[in-house]
Amino acid sequence: MIRNAAFCAAVWFVAHPALAQTCREEMYKDVGYIVCDVDLTQQVLRLFLYDESGTRPYGYFSTLNAALEEQGFALGFAANAGMYHSDRSPVGLYIEDGGMIQDVVTNAGPGNFGLLPNGILCLRDRRADVFETLRYVEEKPDCGSATQSGPMLVIDGELHPRFLVDATSKYVRNGVGTSEDGTIASFVISNSPVTFHTFGSLFRDHLGLKNALYFDGNVSRLRAPELNRNDIGFGALGPIIGVVEGQQPPPLPLPLDDPYEE
Repeated sequence: MIRNAAFCAAVWFVAHPALAQTCREEMYKDVGYIVCDVDLTQQVLRLFLYDESGTRPYGYFSTLNAALEEQGFALGFAANAGMYHSDRSPVGLYIEDGGMIQDVVTNAGPGNFGLLPNGILCLRDRRADVFETLRYVEEKPDCGSATQSGPMLVIDGELHPRFLVDATSKYVRNGVGTSEDGTIASFVISNSPVTFHTFGSLFRDHLGLKNALYFDGNVSRLRAPELNRNDIGFGALGPIIGVVEGQQPPPLPLPLDDPYEE
């Protein structure tokens, strides 16, 4: 039985009173944002699309949270994570827990996804990285999970070349940037409509991130339990990314034996 959002919220605060602070509110150039920093050395960040049937998308944060609770876990921070077709299948590359559902797409096309360069969020053991798509294809990183979206917001410290300072197209937007060492993934959603240039500048100039990827505008949604926020929206989502509370990160690799140790 799928529980409604109010019931899920009640279960969360009763069963999980000690919630790690992941999300915070920030202002940048008179616009409010919510920034959620996920520490990959301490938290488990996962991608989710289909439920156990393998064909039915979770679609909503509440549905995913209910499924995790049945396993003894819970959903903390969560957001939409990449563009999708009307049947909720991914537009571009999508890998979940080692299984590829959709291969990488390198060609230009209509819409924001095809506004090249676009990019890929790659999740590996205890780290996350945003790659420009052609760099991903060239380097072939071993991503346990990955999602493709577009356009890139920041590419090696530079804003996407198509972003204009005087642009007039504004939406509530969300995206992700990663630290250089891959230990922190910073997810951001604007509280009011902003341009691509303004949104990209937030990642580069305010958060100091050299690579960042756009997720969406029309369907941007966020779950931030510590801020009492759980966006429902007007339709089911495709890929969802979120922190699984109660799971532990994979163990650190054992140090190599010292060949000079006696």
